[in-house]
Amino acid sequence: MNIPQLQITTTRGVLGLQTTPGTQEIEQPRAIMSLQQPAAILEMSTTRPQLSIDTTETRADMNLKSFLKSTEEYAQLGREGATEGIGRRAEQGRQLMEIEHGGNVIKQQAIENGSRPMKSLGIMFIPNPLKLQMSIEPGTLDINVEPQKPINDVTVQKPVHRYTPGKVTGEMEQWPSIKIDVKW
Repeated sequence: MNIPQLQITTTRGVLGLQTTPGTQEIEQPRAIMSLQQPAAILEMSTTRPQLSIDTTETRADMNLKSFLKSTEEYAQLGREGATEGIGRRAEQGRQLMEIEHGGNVIKQQAIENGSRPMKSLGIMFIPNPLKLQMSIEPGTLDINVEPQKPINDVTVQKPVHRYTPGKVTGEMEQWPSIKIDVKW
């Protein structure tokens, strides 16, 4: 017995696609910036220091005294010398009055009055810095600074965006088909 056979032949469809790619361009223009820094306001005030130096005593040590002061000192030295001389002569007179008590009073007085006493060697640095009188009033310095804020002006630019969309086109290169045969 013959059984009929069914024979099916298919052809698949082929779709051909053509694409055109899209393009996109983006530009970001720089921002417009203006920046300024104003100078700070500076105020300064000072008071001068005062220095007072009194050289009266050091000048006196170097014998640079005023005539009134030197006259006064010489008068005082004269008074002291006169008082000392009067005292010495009174003492020597008293000793001579008591000559009967013995001793060699005349010889001693002759030695005292005839020879001068040895002077001491006194080295002194002139002027003496300890006699210099100074007074200082310190000065002052006042500073006032007022800072200024910066001026910042920024204008932002919008981005430039250009877009061209892509295209896809399709066409059938091969159409699908089905063929059915019956064989006996």
